[in-house]
Amino acid sequence: NWDWFGNKIRNAGRPVKVLNLFAYTGGATLAAAAAGASVTHVDASKGMVTWAKENAVASGLGDAPIRWLVDDCVKFVEREIRRGNHYDAIIMDPPSYGRGPKGEIWKIEDCIHDLIKLCTKILSDEPLFFLINSYTTGLAPAVLTYMLSTELKKFGGYVDSQEIGLPVSSNGLVLPCGASGRWEA
Repeated sequence: NWDWFGNKIRNAGRPVKVLNLFAYTGGATLAAAAAGASVTHVDASKGMVTWAKENAVASGLGDAPIRWLVDDCVKFVEREIRRGNHYDAIIMDPPSYGRGPKGEIWKIEDCIHDLIKLCTKILSDEPLFFLINSYTTGLAPAVLTYMLSTELKKFGGYVDSQEIGLPVSSNGLVLPCGASGRWEA
């Protein structure tokens, strides 16, 4: 996915603003920044954001245009809607289960569709891509395709979803680990 969206950013022919939700240690943030995007990196864990900043420095991207935020991703998106901020691309890697700072419960099966709907309200008029990675094996690629196709229909474009798997060298099989859904203009 990093090569895919890196090429989309480099070939956009315009400045690209990326929002990375549930951004963890920053791999996707750094790939987007290295491709030339300005990135807003959001994760609820202060430790993860600190680690991501360290990874940026270690990767020679310490001065890249990255906004580092420790915040609840859903609440951040709701505030961005009120502020009228927009992004050309959204990347998210939500956990299967989590708790917010005030005990809020996040279960991907219950919350992901509403979050996608919210995120469509902060997409720019000409969005570039929307990427969801899920390491919840119960969330099938077809479900990601359905949600992305339904919620991003007004933008046109194309949706492709795939299984994520780890190759097992001892038997040549692939161990399923989740799904990845991509919408692109």
